[in-house]
Amino acid sequence: MMETVVFDVGETLTRDDRYWASWADWLGVPRHTVSALVGAVVAQGRDNADALRLLRPGIDLAAEYAAREAAGLGEQFDETDLYDDVRPALAALRQAGLRVVIAGNQTARAGELLRGLDLPADVIATSGEWGVAKPQTEFFRRVLEAAQAPAERTVYVGDHPANDIGPAAAAGLRTAHLRRGPWGHLWADQDAARVADWHIDRLMDLLDVVAC
Repeated sequence: MMETVVFDVGETLTRDDRYWASWADWLGVPRHTVSALVGAVVAQGRDNADALRLLRPGIDLAAEYAAREAAGLGEQFDETDLYDDVRPALAALRQAGLRVVIAGNQTARAGELLRGLDLPADVIATSGEWGVAKPQTEFFRRVLEAAQAPAERTVYVGDHPANDIGPAAAAGLRTAHLRRGPWGHLWADQDAARVADWHIDRLMDLLDVVAC
């Protein structure tokens, strides 16, 4: 039986709609253009930030992030960014006696915002706070520290086969691939996703997973 469930963030717990829409508005291009380019680079197996590089060749993303923050247009998270099943699923898992950890590739600022939502989780941490990001092995070592459970009794839940499922499995964790968001749908049939211990369509399905 599982003791800890660890969640990815983007397109697992939160929608990316606001994130990409804000970039479109900042760069002065139609939101659909950004969405289409994100889809294109995802299909090509490229970094999703390449969508912004296609729009503005030579763009300094770190400088643009800083400029957006200075303009009061930086990162935001609120209740509307959460998928509808997030609070019920996390609460149900904790009620069942599971430790709940949230750990994804986000900035330190995103970590602060997520903690501000008062989610039913024991730990919320980001790659920006840890100084190491998925798919690096060190990230999943930090995940296990936060999990406070053996790897074989910890399940990592995510949508991205290359960033979530593959490296988590390589670190010895059990894995649940979530068919959600562009990566979760597009790459659901890839070998990296098929190695997952479980395949789920909604977070409430985890109540069956943790009983295994």
